Order: sequence, then C-alpha cells, then structure tokens
Amino acid sequence: MNETSAVPTAPLRARAEIDLGALRANVRVLRARARSAHLMAVVKSDAYGHGAVPCARAALEAGATWLGTATPEEALALRAAGLPGRIMCWLWVPGGPWRQAIEADLDVAVSGMWALREVGDAAREAGRPARVQLKADTGLGRNGCQPEDWPELVGAALEAEAAGLIEVTGLWSHFACADEPGHPAIAAQLTRFREMVAYAEERGVEPEVRHIANSPATLTLPETHFDLVRTGIAMYGISPSPELGTPADFGLRPVMTLSASLALVKRVPGGHGVSYGHHYVTPGETTLGLVPLGYADGIPRHASDGGPVLIDGKLRTVAGRVAMDQFVVDLGGEEPRPGTRAVLFGPGEGGEPTAEDWAQVCGTIAYEIVTRIGTRVPRVHVNG
Repeated sequence: MNETSAVPTAPLRARAEIDLGALRANVRVLRARARSAHLMAVVKSDAYGHGAVPCARAALEAGATWLGTATPEEALALRAAGLPGRIMCWLWVPGGPWRQAIEADLDVAVSGMWALREVGDAAREAGRPARVQLKADTGLGRNGCQPEDWPELVGAALEAEAAGLIEVTGLWSHFACADEPGHPAIAAQLTRFREMVAYAEERGVEPEVRHIANSPATLTLPETHFDLVRTGIAMYGISPSPELGTPADFGLRPVMTLSASLALVKRVPGGHGVSYGHHYVTPGETTLGLVPLGYADGIPRHASDGGPVLIDGKLRTVAGRVAMDQFVVDLGGEEPRPGTRAVLFGPGEGGEPTAEDWAQVCGTIAYEIVTRIGTRVPRVHVNG
C-alpha cells in the first residue's frame, strides 16, 4: 500500500485513512454518468475533510477537468501547490482578493453588481481580464442574482467585457432540492435556469460552460448536465441522500476510514457511571474501552450513547457522553488489548459502520460527519 503522506513510526492515536484509489474510481464513475459534460471536482473545505491537494491531484488524474472551491483562499492554495488547469471559486465578500485571483488564472463567480465592479477594478489594476462566471439565483435563495436583477447584471457584464476587463466564461446556478426525488423545485429551477441562460446568450454572452448539476443531479438527472457537472460529496464515495440510493447503488466507494487505537481497557463493576453526567451506568460487571477521540476532533456530541464503533470484529456503541478528547464504549466483558484498532466509520465492507450510520444516529447528513473531522486527526493518503 502506497502512502503519500508522511506517517510517524510510532502508533497513531487516530488516523483518517484516505483511499485515493477509491477517489479516482469514483471520479471515473461520475465522468461516465456525466457523459459528454466536463466534470468539476469540488474540493472545498479541504476536500470535505479528505485533504484538498492530494484529492485534487487524484481527481485530475482520473479525468476531472475543473476544480472547484468555495473561497478564493482555498483556490489560491491549490494554485500555490502547483495544481494546473481551471479552478473556480464562488464565495466572495467585498474587498476579497480579486487581483490575486485574476493573476492566478482563477475563474471567479459574480452574483451582483458590487462584485462585478470590484472584479473590474481589480482587472484594470492587474492589466488583464478576469475570468467571470455569472451566477443566477434560480430558486435556492442563497448566492446568485435574482431574475429581476439579471438584465442589469448581464448588461453590465457585457459592457465590462467590451472594455476588456472581464471574460464571461460561464453561466451557472445551484439546485435546492436535487437530493429529493420528484420535488417540484427541481423542474422549476431548471426551467428558470434555461430562461436566464437564454436571456444572457440572446444579448451576446458566449459562455464556455453552463452548469447547475451538483452530485445528486449528476447521478439522477441527466437533463441537468449541460456543459459541466460539479461533483462534491459523491466524489468521496458518499451518497448525497439515502433516498437516492446507497454509494454501492451508484458504484461508489467511501474514501475515508476513521479509526483510533484503544487507549485503555479496564474492568468495572455494575452500577458504575460512565463519562460526564453519568448518562450511562453499567448494567452489570463489564469492561470499558477508551477511544481517544472527542468533539475537539469532530466526533459529534450528538453521538453520545449511540455512535457505532467496530472493535475486534464486533459492533459497539458509545457509552455515555462524548467528551472533548475521548469517549467510552462498553465492551461487554471482553478485553481487547490497549492499542487495538477501533474503526468509527469506513466503506462498510468489513462490517465497520459508515459515515451515513453516524449521520443517522446524530440526526444529520454524512457530509457533516466527514467534513467536521478536525486537524488533530492526521490524514494518511494511501494508493496515491
């Protein structure tokens, strides 16, 4: 097994193993789903907690032609690491690093007039045009230009393009409910997107790419693929919604396996309280195992008394409250050695829980489970 990250020789307290071979395979599956459309590998939030630079490189190796981030700082870090090709970033605030983005050949998103003015000023200072993608709010209600403001933004963008300040490289939007099969907002947004794209093109915008499809739309809505699809969570082998299917249903494999070494195993009598508040009390004489991970590492406190863990081939659950640095499992009298591996989640192929299992326990989505794993947990990239 080829490990691309430096790994200490001493046993690790915990590790998040990132299988880049699985990631490349997932990208190939998603490319096949996208057919003629290009694929953007979304590596925002440190690649959903998986490590942005190694994952970006693996995605490009597997055929992704674009990289996507939320913040310009994330995109600039990719460029500084030597990542080639097209990189897009879309979450800007006034005063953002427009000039640095222009000089790093990034594609930047513009949702309103203030952003268009700022990127135009930065392009004038840089002495080169900015690559701009105009975002339409087709119904999500977050970022993006409202339909009634679209004519003003399109007209101003065309003027800036004629002045040599920008190149409009894309028109795009984002779905609100693509992970909910049959939701009426899907068709409504797609219609609105087509109308807003047609308006811009009729007035002279010649976009290189038009895109609205996220992971669930890439997997289930081929009519939304246009020129480019943006795949985030699916690239990491996690289904964007249990309603759509499991990762295996789509030919995907989870990329991250989170594990830790048991720090202590001890026998305790019945009636013994466990962790803060004694929300768990041992029903009889038993053994307790200490897992050295806690909410400071991203383990949800909502997993108290329920988070599943595989130890020595048997599923256990968190006993009592998750603390900042550790939690306890009731081992039912068995006595694995300290240092035994406890697997919190992984692909599920060896009986271990999955990130989706943890999400169900915590009443959240698997996206949150993987992205919240903190920096104290080293990412070990394998199969690079």
